[in-house]
Amino acid sequence: MAKKKAAKKTNKTKAKTAAKRETKRASKPKSASKQVAQPADNAVAIGRVLVTQEEKLYMLFKEDYHARQIFEFLRVETVKDLEQFSPQQIVKLLSQPIQATVLRIRRKLAEKNRHLAEDEAFVVEYKKAQSGK
Repeated sequence: MAKKKAAKKTNKTKAKTAAKRETKRASKPKSASKQVAQPADNAVAIGRVLVTQEEKLYMLFKEDYHARQIFEFLRVETVKDLEQFSPQQIVKLLSQPIQATVLRIRRKLAEKNRHLAEDEAFVVEYKKAQSGK
């Protein structure tokens, strides 16, 4: 019986010391050295570059015909040339000729009193502008 009591005491003391450790851990402020430092700029976050700036886009995208067509339209040949554009700039530059072409189509149809689907308001505006000149 004496041994059982001794075992109970050790379990109680173990529980008390574990509780003390937990309270000490919770009360200690985290040091700055343990916190993970956030990257200061995007270059660090994406890692080391895998191609040089002089890399030819044709070689990088030799399987992607549409990408090569965009590079030809933008008149860029290297990664460095392409990096000068933002995605929004590329889309805007590519869509301007399309928008101009669609506008020409709308005008030509309006001259013949025709219109695209749900575009009757454009014909009316176009006719008003033409009669006002």
